[in-house]
Amino acid sequence: MDKLLLSITWEVNPQVFLEFPYLRWYSLFWALGIYISLQVMVLIFKKEKKDLRVLDRLALAVILGLVLGARLGHVLFYDPQYYLSHPIEILPFRVEPHFEFTGFLGLASHGGVIGAIMALFVFNRKSKTGFYWALDRLIIAGSLLGAFIRVGNFFNSEIIGTPTDMPWAVVFTRIDLIPRHPSQLYEAMSYLVIFFILYSLWRSNKFNQSGFLTGIGLTLIFGQRILIEFFKEDQVAFEGDMLLNMGQILSIPIVIFGLFLMFSRLGNSRSVSNEPTQF
Repeated sequence: MDKLLLSITWEVNPQVFLEFPYLRWYSLFWALGIYISLQVMVLIFKKEKKDLRVLDRLALAVILGLVLGARLGHVLFYDPQYYLSHPIEILPFRVEPHFEFTGFLGLASHGGVIGAIMALFVFNRKSKTGFYWALDRLIIAGSLLGAFIRVGNFFNSEIIGTPTDMPWAVVFTRIDLIPRHPSQLYEAMSYLVIFFILYSLWRSNKFNQSGFLTGIGLTLIFGQRILIEFFKEDQVAFEGDMLLNMGQILSIPIVIFGLFLMFSRLGNSRSVSNEPTQF
């Protein structure tokens, strides 16, 4: 009981309005994050005097790739057997025992990154914006979006942390009465710090080698993911016997690629201005 007194009690309903079950805090923070991240991209495009009409098409392609990749990533990485048996539930509804709109019950950030990059690759083949030029700027906005998504997870009492007796522990009453690490907020704050680092580097224009911001962004984003996963409960049962969980395993190659990209671009004299940017 003493531990409960020292902790923060969180009993927010995941539905924004009880009488309207289709709007959840998680969805609201996703939408808000996309909107504000898009405003960051607008600011960047205006400062670099790029055509905002290109941004409209780019944003649509990347958002679609992000959401579809995140959903398929969850299906493939975390519960493929279940979805092979219930393929209809890959979509945001179920039909058994009766029709029910559920939203996407599971989105994987690793799949989202892969989906967004693939969408950008396809978009770049047609628009010739410059693949790394666009990716360097999208990762700035993407890190900000990540902060909003994790706050949404916190409001929904999901991706909960491991038990702790720290004074900032949170009791998610919808789950149990155990004080836990607010791991969602740890990640949200990390994403915010990474956003300001990347934005400051872009503003300084000192590290303008094409692909450098992508490299440092991937390294920081998925590096912190590896560390904070130690403060999270396992997402799925099969992770219980694993030394590292699925999120950490998937993050390691991305961090390695990020480091490679960052250091290789530091030694590359080609700057962003040399990227093809036919706007």
